[in-house]
Amino acid sequence: MSDILQQALHPGLLRRLAAIFYDAWLIAALWLLGATADAAIRSALGGTPGQGSHWLLQVYLVAAPVAFYSWFWTHGGQTLGMRAWRLRLVSADAGPVTLRQALLRCAAAVLSCLAFGLGYWWILFDPDKAAWHDRLSGTFVVLTARD
Repeated sequence: MSDILQQALHPGLLRRLAAIFYDAWLIAALWLLGATADAAIRSALGGTPGQGSHWLLQVYLVAAPVAFYSWFWTHGGQTLGMRAWRLRLVSADAGPVTLRQALLRCAAAVLSCLAFGLGYWWILFDPDKAAWHDRLSGTFVVLTARD
């Protein structure tokens, strides 16, 4: 961890969960758009919206949040929820997050959640307030200054 990150303020669990809650609404909207498009395409092709394989929709439902987070993290380090709660994701050297780090962070966040949320609860005990997915991806969440 760089000297800059050691001096930065690291947000706690509640602030991070609040940002996730904000982003969840945006992801739900993306999912709704995808499901609506799937139903419209099926209807236009002569089928009923609930009929047949939904593999393309299922791929979309997984890919949309990954694309959402990866794009925002690699383009400024903040999702809209993170911006509202003054959070920024940075690399361990205090630089921008790479696409590889963003994708690794998404996969590791799923593991953090599947382990009964222990990866997130770890923030309460970690000296740097880092979750498992922060450590695994070499990223850190820092508190930004007020505008």
